[in-house]
Amino acid sequence: MNFLSNISVTELGPLLNLVQESTTIKRHFELFNWLQNQVQRFIPHDILITAWGDFSLGLICHDIVSPLTGMRTDAFDDKALLPFLATLFERWDECNHTPYIIRTEDGFYHEQLVSPVLTRTIARMRCGLVHGIKDQRGHHDCLYVFLGPTDLGNTRTRDALRFLLPYIDTAFRQICLLPEQHAYVNPDTAATDKRNGSVEVPDEEPPGGLSEREAEIMHWVSLGKTNQEIGQILDISSFTVKNHLQRIFRKLNVCNRAQAVSKL
Repeated sequence: MNFLSNISVTELGPLLNLVQESTTIKRHFELFNWLQNQVQRFIPHDILITAWGDFSLGLICHDIVSPLTGMRTDAFDDKALLPFLATLFERWDECNHTPYIIRTEDGFYHEQLVSPVLTRTIARMRCGLVHGIKDQRGHHDCLYVFLGPTDLGNTRTRDALRFLLPYIDTAFRQICLLPEQHAYVNPDTAATDKRNGSVEVPDEEPPGGLSEREAEIMHWVSLGKTNQEIGQILDISSFTVKNHLQRIFRKLNVCNRAQAVSKL
């Protein structure tokens, strides 16, 4: 890779430390320090916005990591950020899944951002670097948006992001979700958490005349889970999930999962 071939001897040690520490991060504070110290050396930035979920269905969660005042995850609603992040993800898709640069002087954010605070803050960043990870199996794609100085626009920084993104993604996946992000629990721990009573579908009237169990299944369908995965999460067989889905399709008068999610 170009990035590795251009690494100096003095940078090799910090790079190896960055990679090693990416696997040990467990808390938000550790993630913040790692990004501000280790990652900052190779990708200088003031704000990192990350989003994950199913962008095609508009079902995403986000994290914001920044030392700037007011730039916190819980300060902005997922739905408010969705148009902005969905536009960036679509463009990344069009760029053949390679990092690309955005410049705030082009006003790329004005139409999508509904938050005055975020709009004003991003307007001061001048430059952004966008990259993502396409999840072909679970449909939980990830988007990473670094905002900061003009240094983000050079070839070296883009090469650094292409190389480092798997480690950055690993670090984010190892920290616990915030309370408001409960709808997107880790599928690897969801089955255990569900049986222990710590993960629940939001307490509201099931839509479309569905039963609570059917609404629960559609909740996981909307997150891209297979019948087998849903069965593991709910501690039922995949055959039972399939029977529930057939009844759901009849109730909603649809033919497949995508139509059911869209109708709900």
